[in-house]
Amino acid sequence: MRIFRAVLLKCLAVAFIGSTVAATNVQSAELHVMTSGGFTAAYQLLGPRFAAATGNTLNTIQGPSMGKSAAAIPNRLARGEPADVVIMVGYALDDLIKQGKVIPGSRVELADSRIGMVVREGAPKPDISSLDALRQTLLHAKSIAYSDSASGVYIERELFKKLGIEDDVKQKAKMIPRIPVASVVATGDYEVGFQQVSELLPVKGVTFVGTIPESVQSVTRYAAGIPTGTSHPREAKALLDYLSSPEARPVVESTGLQPVSQH
Repeated sequence: MRIFRAVLLKCLAVAFIGSTVAATNVQSAELHVMTSGGFTAAYQLLGPRFAAATGNTLNTIQGPSMGKSAAAIPNRLARGEPADVVIMVGYALDDLIKQGKVIPGSRVELADSRIGMVVREGAPKPDISSLDALRQTLLHAKSIAYSDSASGVYIERELFKKLGIEDDVKQKAKMIPRIPVASVVATGDYEVGFQQVSELLPVKGVTFVGTIPESVQSVTRYAAGIPTGTSHPREAKALLDYLSSPEARPVVESTGLQPVSQH
Protein backbone atom coordinates (compact mmCIF):
# COMPACT_ATOMS: atom_id res chain seq x y z
CA MET A 1 0.00 0.00 0.00
CA ARG A 2 2.82 2.38 0.91
CA ILE A 3 4.54 1.67 -2.37
CA PHE A 4 1.28 2.28 -4.24
CA ARG A 5 0.77 5.59 -2.45
CA ALA A 6 4.34 6.65 -3.15
CA VAL A 7 3.97 5.88 -6.84
CA LEU A 8 0.61 7.65 -6.94
CA LEU A 9 2.00 10.78 -5.25
CA LYS A 10 4.95 10.77 -7.61
CA CYS A 11 2.64 10.58 -10.62
CA LEU A 12 0.48 13.39 -9.28
CA ALA A 13 3.55 15.53 -8.71
CA VAL A 14 4.80 14.93 -12.24
CA ALA A 15 1.35 15.73 -13.63
CA PHE A 16 1.17 18.94 -11.59
CA ILE A 17 4.61 20.09 -12.68
CA GLY A 18 3.80 19.24 -16.29
CA SER A 19 0.60 21.24 -16.21
CA THR A 20 2.40 24.16 -14.58
CA VAL A 21 5.09 24.17 -17.25
CA ALA A 22 2.44 23.98 -19.96
CA ALA A 23 0.57 26.89 -18.44
CA THR A 24 3.78 28.86 -18.16
CA ASN A 25 4.54 28.21 -21.81
CA VAL A 26 1.10 29.42 -22.84
CA GLN A 27 1.29 32.54 -20.71
CA SER A 28 4.84 33.45 -21.65
CA ALA A 29 4.29 33.56 -25.41
CA GLU A 30 5.79 36.45 -27.33
CA LEU A 31 3.14 37.71 -29.74
CA HIS A 32 4.20 39.63 -32.83
CA VAL A 33 1.58 42.27 -33.53
CA MET A 34 1.31 44.49 -36.60
CA THR A 35 -1.02 47.47 -36.22
CA SER A 36 -1.98 50.35 -38.48
CA GLY A 37 -2.34 53.91 -37.25
CA GLY A 38 -6.08 54.19 -36.69
CA PHE A 39 -6.31 51.71 -33.82
CA THR A 40 -2.80 52.27 -32.46
CA ALA A 41 -3.73 54.72 -29.69
CA ALA A 42 -6.30 52.28 -28.29
CA TYR A 43 -3.93 49.34 -28.68
CA GLN A 44 -1.15 51.16 -26.82
CA LEU A 45 -3.47 51.47 -23.83
CA LEU A 46 -5.02 48.00 -24.01
CA GLY A 47 -1.94 45.99 -24.96
CA PRO A 48 -0.08 46.45 -21.66
CA ARG A 49 -3.22 45.46 -19.73
CA PHE A 50 -3.50 42.24 -21.72
CA ALA A 51 0.20 41.50 -21.23
CA ALA A 52 -0.03 42.10 -17.46
CA ALA A 53 -3.09 39.88 -17.10
CA THR A 54 -1.78 36.96 -19.19
CA GLY A 55 1.98 37.03 -18.79
CA ASN A 56 2.41 37.24 -22.57
CA THR A 57 4.70 39.81 -24.14
CA LEU A 58 3.75 41.91 -27.15
CA ASN A 59 6.32 42.66 -29.82
CA THR A 60 4.61 45.41 -31.81
CA ILE A 61 5.42 47.21 -35.05
CA GLN A 62 3.35 49.85 -36.81
CA GLY A 63 2.64 50.31 -40.49
CA PRO A 64 -0.05 51.39 -42.94
CA SER A 65 -2.82 48.98 -43.91
CA MET A 66 -1.98 49.43 -47.59
CA GLY A 67 0.29 51.23 -50.00
CA LYS A 68 3.74 50.86 -51.48
CA SER A 69 5.67 51.68 -48.31
CA ALA A 70 7.98 48.92 -47.10
CA ALA A 71 6.40 49.39 -43.67
CA ALA A 72 2.88 48.58 -44.93
CA ILE A 73 1.44 45.49 -43.25
CA PRO A 74 0.72 43.53 -46.48
CA ASN A 75 4.30 44.17 -47.65
CA ARG A 76 5.71 43.04 -44.30
CA LEU A 77 3.75 39.80 -44.52
CA ALA A 78 4.86 39.31 -48.12
CA ARG A 79 8.48 39.49 -46.94
CA GLY A 80 7.78 36.79 -44.38
CA GLU A 81 8.04 38.95 -41.27
CA PRO A 82 6.62 37.09 -38.23
CA ALA A 83 3.10 38.06 -37.18
CA ASP A 84 0.58 36.53 -34.81
CA VAL A 85 -1.98 39.36 -35.00
CA VAL A 86 -2.67 42.07 -37.57
CA ILE A 87 -4.82 45.12 -36.80
CA MET A 88 -5.78 47.14 -39.85
CA VAL A 89 -8.41 48.64 -42.12
CA GLY A 90 -11.21 46.11 -42.59
CA TYR A 91 -11.23 45.86 -46.37
CA ALA A 92 -7.42 45.56 -46.45
CA LEU A 93 -7.71 42.68 -43.98
CA ASP A 94 -10.31 41.06 -46.24
CA ASP A 95 -7.79 41.19 -49.09
CA LEU A 96 -5.25 39.33 -46.97
CA ILE A 97 -7.88 36.70 -46.10
CA LYS A 98 -8.62 36.22 -49.82
CA GLN A 99 -4.90 35.87 -50.49
CA GLY A 100 -4.64 33.13 -47.88
CA LYS A 101 -2.38 35.18 -45.60
CA VAL A 102 -4.88 35.55 -42.75
CA ILE A 103 -6.93 32.68 -41.29
CA PRO A 104 -10.54 32.74 -42.54
CA GLY A 105 -12.92 33.16 -39.64
CA SER A 106 -10.32 34.79 -37.39
CA ARG A 107 -11.49 38.32 -38.21
CA VAL A 108 -12.96 40.39 -35.37
CA GLU A 109 -14.53 43.84 -35.70
CA LEU A 110 -12.91 46.50 -33.54
CA ALA A 111 -13.99 50.09 -34.21
CA ASP A 112 -15.09 52.72 -36.70
CA SER A 113 -13.12 55.88 -37.32
CA ARG A 114 -14.08 59.20 -38.92
CA ILE A 115 -11.89 61.71 -40.73
CA GLY A 116 -10.97 64.90 -38.93
CA MET A 117 -8.79 67.96 -39.49
CA VAL A 118 -6.05 69.70 -37.51
CA VAL A 119 -4.16 72.99 -37.71
CA ARG A 120 -0.96 74.02 -36.00
CA GLU A 121 -1.35 74.85 -32.32
CA GLY A 122 -2.06 78.55 -31.92
CA ALA A 123 -3.41 78.98 -35.46
CA PRO A 124 -7.04 80.09 -35.96
CA LYS A 125 -9.54 77.25 -36.22
CA PRO A 126 -11.16 77.37 -39.66
CA ASP A 127 -14.81 76.52 -40.20
CA ILE A 128 -15.45 73.06 -41.67
CA SER A 129 -18.96 72.59 -40.29
CA SER A 130 -20.67 72.63 -43.69
CA LEU A 131 -19.78 71.60 -47.21
CA ASP A 132 -19.31 75.20 -48.33
CA ALA A 133 -17.26 76.06 -45.25
CA LEU A 134 -15.01 73.03 -45.83
CA ARG A 135 -14.68 73.93 -49.51
CA GLN A 136 -13.67 77.51 -48.72
CA THR A 137 -11.20 76.40 -46.05
CA LEU A 138 -9.45 74.10 -48.50
CA LEU A 139 -9.43 76.67 -51.29
CA HIS A 140 -7.81 79.26 -49.01
CA ALA A 141 -5.35 76.89 -47.32
CA LYS A 142 -1.76 77.34 -48.46
CA SER A 143 -1.04 73.62 -48.14
CA ILE A 144 -2.98 70.42 -47.36
CA ALA A 145 -1.68 67.13 -45.98
CA TYR A 146 -3.45 63.76 -45.85
CA SER A 147 -2.44 60.20 -45.01
CA ASP A 148 -1.30 57.33 -47.20
CA SER A 149 -3.89 54.99 -45.69
CA ALA A 150 -7.66 54.65 -46.08
CA SER A 151 -8.64 58.23 -45.20
CA GLY A 152 -6.03 59.72 -47.51
CA VAL A 153 -7.02 57.49 -50.42
CA TYR A 154 -10.61 58.66 -49.98
CA ILE A 155 -9.62 62.34 -49.78
CA GLU A 156 -7.43 62.14 -52.87
CA ARG A 157 -9.79 60.10 -55.04
CA GLU A 158 -13.22 61.19 -53.85
CA LEU A 159 -13.50 64.08 -51.40
CA PHE A 160 -11.84 66.73 -53.56
CA LYS A 161 -14.03 65.66 -56.49
CA LYS A 162 -17.20 65.80 -54.38
CA LEU A 163 -16.31 69.34 -53.32
CA GLY A 164 -15.54 70.33 -56.92
CA ILE A 165 -12.03 71.54 -56.08
CA GLU A 166 -9.84 68.73 -57.42
CA ASP A 167 -7.97 70.93 -59.92
CA ASP A 168 -7.73 73.86 -57.49
CA VAL A 169 -5.92 71.91 -54.76
CA LYS A 170 -3.89 69.52 -56.90
CA GLN A 171 -0.63 71.45 -56.54
CA LYS A 172 -0.87 72.12 -52.81
CA ALA A 173 -2.28 68.85 -51.47
CA LYS A 174 0.07 65.98 -50.70
CA MET A 175 -0.16 62.44 -49.37
CA ILE A 176 2.18 61.93 -46.39
CA PRO A 177 3.70 58.44 -46.18
CA ARG A 178 4.49 56.50 -42.99
CA ILE A 179 4.32 59.28 -40.39
CA PRO A 180 1.29 60.89 -38.69
CA VAL A 181 -0.16 63.71 -40.76
CA ALA A 182 -0.52 65.89 -37.67
CA SER A 183 3.26 65.81 -37.17
CA VAL A 184 3.92 67.75 -40.39
CA VAL A 185 1.20 70.24 -39.43
CA ALA A 186 2.79 70.68 -36.00
CA THR A 187 6.10 71.64 -37.62
CA GLY A 188 4.39 74.17 -39.89
CA ASP A 189 5.25 72.31 -43.09
CA TYR A 190 1.52 72.09 -43.92
CA GLU A 191 -1.28 74.40 -42.92
CA VAL A 192 -4.07 71.83 -42.52
CA GLY A 193 -4.02 68.06 -42.16
CA PHE A 194 -6.58 65.30 -42.52
CA GLN A 195 -6.55 61.79 -41.05
CA GLN A 196 -8.65 59.53 -38.85
CA VAL A 197 -9.49 61.30 -35.60
CA SER A 198 -7.79 58.60 -33.51
CA GLU A 199 -4.52 59.28 -35.34
CA LEU A 200 -4.74 63.06 -34.96
CA LEU A 201 -5.54 63.34 -31.26
CA PRO A 202 -2.30 61.85 -29.81
CA VAL A 203 -0.02 64.28 -31.67
CA LYS A 204 1.20 67.32 -29.77
CA GLY A 205 1.57 70.73 -31.35
CA VAL A 206 -1.73 70.75 -33.23
CA THR A 207 -5.32 71.80 -32.56
CA PHE A 208 -8.12 69.43 -33.49
CA VAL A 209 -10.67 71.37 -35.55
CA GLY A 210 -13.36 68.68 -35.89
CA THR A 211 -14.65 66.04 -38.25
CA ILE A 212 -15.63 66.75 -41.84
CA PRO A 213 -19.40 66.99 -42.58
CA GLU A 214 -21.30 63.69 -42.48
CA SER A 215 -22.56 64.12 -46.06
CA VAL A 216 -18.98 63.68 -47.33
CA GLN A 217 -17.61 61.66 -44.42
CA SER A 218 -15.93 58.32 -44.95
CA VAL A 219 -16.07 55.91 -42.02
CA THR A 220 -13.20 53.45 -41.81
CA ARG A 221 -13.76 50.11 -40.09
CA TYR A 222 -10.82 48.67 -38.19
CA ALA A 223 -10.62 44.92 -37.71
CA ALA A 224 -8.06 42.33 -36.66
CA GLY A 225 -7.14 38.82 -37.68
CA ILE A 226 -4.62 36.03 -37.19
CA PRO A 227 -2.07 35.39 -39.97
CA THR A 228 -1.79 31.84 -41.27
CA GLY A 229 1.86 31.68 -40.17
CA THR A 230 1.16 32.39 -36.51
CA SER A 231 3.16 30.49 -33.91
CA HIS A 232 0.66 31.21 -31.13
CA PRO A 233 -2.92 30.89 -32.43
CA ARG A 234 -4.51 30.43 -28.99
CA GLU A 235 -2.81 33.43 -27.43
CA ALA A 236 -3.51 35.50 -30.56
CA LYS A 237 -7.21 34.72 -30.30
CA ALA A 238 -7.17 35.69 -26.63
CA LEU A 239 -5.74 39.09 -27.57
CA LEU A 240 -8.39 39.63 -30.24
CA ASP A 241 -11.13 38.60 -27.82
CA TYR A 242 -9.87 41.16 -25.33
CA LEU A 243 -9.50 44.02 -27.84
CA SER A 244 -13.09 43.46 -28.98
CA SER A 245 -14.55 42.89 -25.50
CA PRO A 246 -17.05 45.11 -23.65
CA GLU A 247 -14.30 45.82 -21.10
CA ALA A 248 -12.19 47.45 -23.82
CA ARG A 249 -14.96 49.72 -25.15
CA PRO A 250 -14.40 52.73 -22.84
CA VAL A 251 -10.70 52.78 -23.69
CA VAL A 252 -11.42 52.54 -27.42
CA GLU A 253 -13.92 55.40 -27.17
CA SER A 254 -11.44 57.58 -25.30
CA THR A 255 -9.11 57.55 -28.31
CA GLY A 256 -11.71 58.97 -30.71
CA LEU A 257 -12.98 55.68 -32.11
CA GLN A 258 -16.45 54.15 -32.05
CA PRO A 259 -16.35 50.54 -30.80
CA VAL A 260 -18.22 47.95 -32.82
CA SER A 261 -20.68 45.72 -30.99
CA GLN A 262 -19.89 42.03 -31.38
CA HIS A 263 -22.73 39.77 -32.48
